[in-house]
Amino acid sequence: MSTRPGLRLTLFLLLAPAVLWLGLLIVLPHVEILILSFSERVAPRIYVFGFGNYLEFFTEPLYWRTFARTAIMSILVTALTLVLAFPIALYIARVAQGRLKAMLLLLCLLPFWVSELVRTLGWMMLLRETGVVSHGLQAIGLTGERIEFLYNDGAVILGLVYGGLLFMIVPLANALESLEPAVVEAGFDLGGSRWIVLRRIVVPHAMPGIVAGSIIVFMLTVGNFATPVLLGGKNGLWFTEQIYAQFITRFNWPQGAAFGMLLLLLSSAIVWAGLRLTGQSLGTTLKQA
Repeated sequence: MSTRPGLRLTLFLLLAPAVLWLGLLIVLPHVEILILSFSERVAPRIYVFGFGNYLEFFTEPLYWRTFARTAIMSILVTALTLVLAFPIALYIARVAQGRLKAMLLLLCLLPFWVSELVRTLGWMMLLRETGVVSHGLQAIGLTGERIEFLYNDGAVILGLVYGGLLFMIVPLANALESLEPAVVEAGFDLGGSRWIVLRRIVVPHAMPGIVAGSIIVFMLTVGNFATPVLLGGKNGLWFTEQIYAQFITRFNWPQGAAFGMLLLLLSSAIVWAGLRLTGQSLGTTLKQA
């Protein structure tokens, strides 16, 4: 009986740092932002409870159009990242062995040895009018003048997909590694083509990794700030830029808090919808992540 209080104390000491971390740095700030989002300014330094900040979002076309654009482009980026990452993860998990496998994983990890800002600036140097890509096209005769590849949706999507590849490859490779080769061979022995085996055996087995990677990439994309602003310029129109403008430029913290809560609701709703559509549970998905 004397060991039970000791076990409880040990368990408490082990969980206390994590609980404090989650409570003080995640839960409480979100609660404060939620409360702040319902504060309406009626006079200098005088605020009352109201829904005006949320009504402002729906009555101003710029806000909800940017919101919808961010959601659609984030889904598109997630889909493109999945399409590019799946064959890479399949090759790493099922084909590559030994040093080659370690080398491929290292190559995927290598760009993340520097910050997101440095990676984005690198893309700006490549895609600008006087950059490597424009000079290369001129050198091989595909264009007679310099081309500006920056400040458009294509540049933004390219930068976001590049930034999300690793976070899609790792969960996919983790899920595909557990696929027994005998199951795949049985599919071929039963007369299945490569497409049928991929669709009916490989993809369903990798579905937890697909969902986990998609959730991570979508959350990183929808909440990204530096890449859309730097690669998209004034045409970026990303919702995080609107949140930044409310907090930093206009000093309208209640409006920025409302926008932040709307972005959180968007992320949560799309993640929930993705889990329902794929039939996956959050617990299984988190294990793959």
